[in-house]
Amino acid sequence: MRALGHHGALPGEQDRPQPFGIDLDIEADLERAGASDDLADTVDYGAVVDAAVRVVTNERWRLLERIAQRVAREVLAADRRVHAVTVTVRKLRPPVPVDLDSAGVRVRLFRRRAFLGLGANLGSREETLRAAVAALPDVVAVSPLYETSPVGGRPDQPPYLNVVVELATALSARELLEVGQRLEAEAGRDRTAEERFGPRPLDVDVLWVDGATVDEPDLVVPHPRMFERKFVLAPLADLVPELVPEGWEETAAGAVRRLGTL
Repeated sequence: MRALGHHGALPGEQDRPQPFGIDLDIEADLERAGASDDLADTVDYGAVVDAAVRVVTNERWRLLERIAQRVAREVLAADRRVHAVTVTVRKLRPPVPVDLDSAGVRVRLFRRRAFLGLGANLGSREETLRAAVAALPDVVAVSPLYETSPVGGRPDQPPYLNVVVELATALSARELLEVGQRLEAEAGRDRTAEERFGPRPLDVDVLWVDGATVDEPDLVVPHPRMFERKFVLAPLADLVPELVPEGWEETAAGAVRRLGTL
């Protein structure tokens, strides 16, 4: 497909519309559509195309790499049946001092399984958790709700409510951390004023992202203490029992009580 956009790093490039070519290679599970021949069972290709063109026509970026990344993210957001997408963006007739028809880049973005742990022990705990889960992107499943004893910190603080949420997402572990911290702030959490392992209106931990290993000062994935805590392992075992270690009920710290669904 082709679209006019205002992108470029050279002086004046964003002042005039320029033609861009966009190619999409979509990966999705089409078995159901192939069997049913029903339009409702296949990818909404119109929505996917609209998402790609909208990025090129409505946004302004300096680099082709950034345009391609934005197109890929919007395509994945346009239809959850799309598991992965390869995006090629070409600038037609680029302003270079050689005879060049186009210059382009290609990126591939795909969904990965990720697990977030959510907990709250201040305020309207269940309402806070429900609002946080509703605001998360790419949710696939939510564990049962557990009331749990605090692990670490003051022993006199209130009990927590905890859930684990499974995502199928193209967001990186760092981006998931940023989403979680935004939700914490919206719930009234002030990380600069709280005590370590103290009570909080909302806590969002990035527990696991398939294929990702992160070791940075403010982010470690897999979470370094996830296999030591019953308030993580009990709800995690409900969603993905193969991920939790055998015998965790005897070795992990804390007490948990299953309450039902969130």
